[in-house]
Amino acid sequence: MDIYVQWLSHLCIEEGVLSKSQAHLILEQVDESFELQDLVDILVDQNYCTDNELLQSLVDKAWTEASEGNEAPDLSQAEEMEIGLDESTASEITSENFQESIDQIPEMSDQQVASFMLGLINYAEILGASDLHLSAAGRPFLRVQRVVTYLSDDVLTPEQSERINTILINKDQLEELNEEMDLDFALELKSRSRYRVNLMNTKNGIAGTYRIVPARVRTLEELGFKNADVIKNMLTYHNGILLITGPMGMGKTTTLAATIKEINEKREDHIITVEDPIEIVQESQNCIVTQRQVGEHTNSFATALKGALREDPDIIVIGELRDLETIEMAITASETGHLVIGTMHTSDATTTLNRLLDVFPPSQQNQIRAMTAESLRGIVCQRQLPAKGGGVVLAYETLINVTAVSSMIRDGKEQGINSVIETGSRFGMISMDNCILELFKDGKITQETALDNIQNKSVKLQVTAASESQPPPIPGGSTPPPIPGGSKTPPPAPKRKGFFGN
Repeated sequence: MDIYVQWLSHLCIEEGVLSKSQAHLILEQVDESFELQDLVDILVDQNYCTDNELLQSLVDKAWTEASEGNEAPDLSQAEEMEIGLDESTASEITSENFQESIDQIPEMSDQQVASFMLGLINYAEILGASDLHLSAAGRPFLRVQRVVTYLSDDVLTPEQSERINTILINKDQLEELNEEMDLDFALELKSRSRYRVNLMNTKNGIAGTYRIVPARVRTLEELGFKNADVIKNMLTYHNGILLITGPMGMGKTTTLAATIKEINEKREDHIITVEDPIEIVQESQNCIVTQRQVGEHTNSFATALKGALREDPDIIVIGELRDLETIEMAITASETGHLVIGTMHTSDATTTLNRLLDVFPPSQQNQIRAMTAESLRGIVCQRQLPAKGGGVVLAYETLINVTAVSSMIRDGKEQGINSVIETGSRFGMISMDNCILELFKDGKITQETALDNIQNKSVKLQVTAASESQPPPIPGGSTPPPIPGGSKTPPPAPKRKGFFGN
C-alpha cells in the first residue's frame, strides 16, 4: 500500500478523524493503485472531516513523513482511539440546543457525533431518565419515572438515526448488527458508567434503546421491599431456587443486583452470574464474583449453566430463564447443592409456576413437579406504579415455599397458590393486591392507581372504604375556619357509617 496513504490514515486515527475500524474498513476496499488523493476525496465526500484546515495539515504532515523515508506505523498494531467513550469530550446538550445539534448531524465529523451522543446520554442521566430512545421516523424521547418525555417534535431521519446509533460501536459490533439485524451490548464509558443498549433494524431504519444502569447497587430496603428480611432469609440457603419476576422494565435486574450485593456482603462463597448483557458490575467482597456475558464469554445461558456445574460455584445467578434447556439445568443445579437465582417475565406467582412447569413435555411433568416442589425457595414478583406526586413506587408479591405450596406444586393444583399467599402473612408472604392496598393506605399512590392495578374485588372495596373514611379537604387551604361563637374546640362531628356499616 502507498506509504503516503498509510501515513495519512495513521494521522487521521491519532486526530480522531477516523477510528481504527473505520480506517481498516476504507483500506480493505481499495487496491494497490489507491493513492493519497483518493483517500482525501473519501474523507471529504463522506464527511469524515469537514475541517479543511485540519485535513490540509494532516496531508502536509503525511507527505513530509513519507518523503523523509520514515516508516509508517502498522495500522494493525496501532492503538485504536476510543471514539466517543471519553466523557470529557461530551457536548453540552440542553432542551434548547438539542434540535439544532440534531440538524447538524450530516455535517459533523464522527468525533463530533460521538461527542453529541455522550452529551445526550449525560443529559438523560441529569433528568433522571431510565431509558433513551432514538428511532428512525420517530420522535426521540426519554422515559422519566415511567413517563414518556419527548426531546423534540421533529422525527429523526433514517440517516440521522443510523449515524447516532452506530457511532459508539466498533467494527465487529457493526458487522453483527448488519448480519443479525439486532445487537445487544453493554456500553461502558471511561468513568465506568454503564448502559444496556439494544440496536435493531426496523422498516424505517435503525432504532436504539439505551437503558441507564445505576452507578450504585441499592439495597433491598432502598428499593422499597418492606419485607426485605424475608427475602434475605431465602438468600441464606445453600441450595434451592429463588425466582425474581415481573413485566419488562419493572426493575428485576436492579433487584437481582441487590440480592447479589446482599450475598456478596454476608456470605463467603463463589458466585457465578450469566447475563445478557452484564449491566451492573459486582466487585468481589466477601464472595468471589465471576460474571459472564452471553455472546461474549459464553454462547448461551444453557451452555454457561453446564459449564458452571464444573466450576465449583455456590450460587448461580441466571439473567433470564427463557427456554426448556435453561430451566431444566437451573432446577437440576438447585437440587445438586447450589443456590440458583433467576428472573422470568411473569406477572404473579401462579403465572410464574405455570410458565416454569408448562415448558416441560407431559412425560416429564410428574418428575419436574416433584423436583420443583422440593427445590423452590420462593418467588418475588414486582411491579412499578406511578407514585402520588410523581416518580414510581415498588409493589411486590412474595411467595414462600411452605408445606402447603409444595403439596400444590406436586399435585398440580397451582390455582390454590393465591389463597396460600393471602393467609400466609405470618410466614412473610404478601399478595400483589394487598401490597398495593398498603401503598394506598400509606399515601404513596392515588386511589385511581390502586383501583386500576388491584384484581381482587374485595380488596378494591377496601380501597373505596378507606377513601370514604378519610376526612374531606378543608376549603380554602389547610387552615381550619374560625369556630362560631369563639369556642376553643370544635363541636364533635356526627358519626358516619363506614362502608361495612360500623
